[in-house]
Parts: sequence; structure tokens; C-alpha cells
Amino acid sequence: MLIAEDLLLLLYDDQTGKPITGAPGLDFSLAGAVLIELTLQQKLDITTDGKAGRLRVLDGAPTGDPILDERLSYVIDKPGKKPKDQIKPLSKHLRDQLLARLAQRGVLEADQGKVLGLFPVTRWPAKDARHELEVRAQLESVLTQGLAPDQRTAALIALLSALNVVPKVITDAVDNRALKQRAKEIADSDWAAAAVKKAVAEMQAAVTAAIVVSVTAGASASS
Repeated sequence: MLIAEDLLLLLYDDQTGKPITGAPGLDFSLAGAVLIELTLQQKLDITTDGKAGRLRVLDGAPTGDPILDERLSYVIDKPGKKPKDQIKPLSKHLRDQLLARLAQRGVLEADQGKVLGLFPVTRWPAKDARHELEVRAQLESVLTQGLAPDQRTAALIALLSALNVVPKVITDAVDNRALKQRAKEIADSDWAAAAVKKAVAEMQAAVTAAIVVSVTAGASASS
């Protein structure tokens, strides 16, 4: 499973098949997860000298995963961009691709229906939740029991924290404020090598910035 796939499973309700958070944050966070994955695979890096904070390609060879390779090719064709400027284009069609692949694997079920009996809509309830339950158990052990996270778990927590949905994912926590604080501490801690940690911090900031820009633009259009 990709980090983006784990994130998507966490952000969709298993019973209703509906997302627990809205666009654009959900879609931007998925794009951030893909960039983090490529960084963990040492395909991408974040520059720290010269024009700092830019995406740099370390290895342009295909990963073998079509979803990752499509985004890697895009970054290669658009060199020297800041992550926050790449989040929106990289998110295009990403959610649909991930949902379709998870359905093909039998993890989710594509439930076709209509809203008000007129407008077609697809819900994505869980069909086989075993992997998701393992991911949730790992998150809970880190967030509520104080265990140290591995890189993938820490990356997920950083993205969930950026979306401000940690209490929606870990629903049985007694103190939501403490839960959110623990998530932020993990996101800000030195849980990975410097280059990877820098990448995650950049992705987290990029997701937050993209959401702010989108919300601001929407407010201006409606005024």
C-alpha cells in the first residue's frame, strides 16, 4: 500500500463510504502523500541551498507503480518548483485513481447510487478492512500509548495533523486536545533522516497553504 492509499482509507468512513473531510484538503493531502512516498524512495529531495525549498529529482527511473510514476514524470517535466506549487496539479484525478485501485483490490466497494433520485454518486464503503485496521492500530499505539512511530506512520500523522482530522480518525481518545498535541509533536519531531523530515515538513506546509489559498479564493468569488 502507498502512504496515499493508507491516508485515503483513513479519510473515508467504512460504513457510509463518504469522506470525513472535504475538498480541497483531502485531495491536496493525497498529493502530498505521493510526494512524501517519492522522497522516502529517494526519487525526490528538497533543496536546502541556493533556491531552498524546491523539489529536486534524485532518480527519475520509474518506480513500477503507475500512480507514482505519473506524478514523478510531472515533477521531472516541471523542475525547480516549490512543493506548494505542485500540490494542486499533482492532485488532479489522484483520488479517483486511488479509489478505483482499492476497489479493484477488493479493499473498497464501489457503491453506485443517486442523490435525490437524479444525480449519480458513488460511495466507497469498506469491503475488506483488515489492512486499514492494522494502520489504525499502529496510529493508536503511537498517538495514545506513546510508542515511537516508524517513518510511514509519522508521515501519516503529519498529514492528518495538517488536515486537523486526527480526532476524526482516532475516535475513542479521551482527550482530543492531548491527541492533537501529540500528533503535532510527532509531526515536528526528528523521527526521520534530515532530508525526509524536511520533505514532510514542506508537504505539510504545502497542504496547509493550498487549503488557505483555495478557501480565500472561494470567499472572494462569493462576495
